[in-house]
Amino acid sequence: MVSRADAEQAVRILLDYLEGDERREGTDRTPERVIEAWDEIFSGYNGDATSILEATFNGEDYDGIVLLSNIEFHSTCEHHLQPFSGHAHVAYIPVDRIVGISKLARLVDLHARRLQNQERITKSIADDLEHHLEPLGSAVILEAHHGCMRCRGVMKQNATMTTSAMRGVFFDKAEARSEVMQLIRRTNP
Repeated sequence: MVSRADAEQAVRILLDYLEGDERREGTDRTPERVIEAWDEIFSGYNGDATSILEATFNGEDYDGIVLLSNIEFHSTCEHHLQPFSGHAHVAYIPVDRIVGISKLARLVDLHARRLQNQERITKSIADDLEHHLEPLGSAVILEAHHGCMRCRGVMKQNATMTTSAMRGVFFDKAEARSEVMQLIRRTNP
């Protein structure tokens, strides 16, 4: 395991790479600040879906779509260490158990707060819903703007990447898929 001091030293090396070995007042504490920020930005490594989804409630025979839409998320591309951010839409149809709505937002954050790619976040959220809630179906859609597209390479400022994972009835039945998409559109004028 790498120590905090080693991590701070690695940031110092990167600063030397960028600016040479000259020290400036503005970067004196940068290594400490970077590691502190990374502890927060990458906090998803310190949690798991079980602890988030273990507290469930009786669904009281509710058999409609449960949708939490426009969940803001921020992540970091594992390929370029560039940020990407956007909105997640997470839906499921309960069988017996439901979760508090904040749990859906926490699940998104759990997966987004790691070095990631958008496809993996989308798939992981759907996998966790299926595994822990055993719903009739789950639908996860992420829409994001990627720093690696905006500030380097092709430099496309307004490109939006969309990924989806449809499971159970959302995959099997076009009507269910259509209904969840209509609900999402209503929350995105």
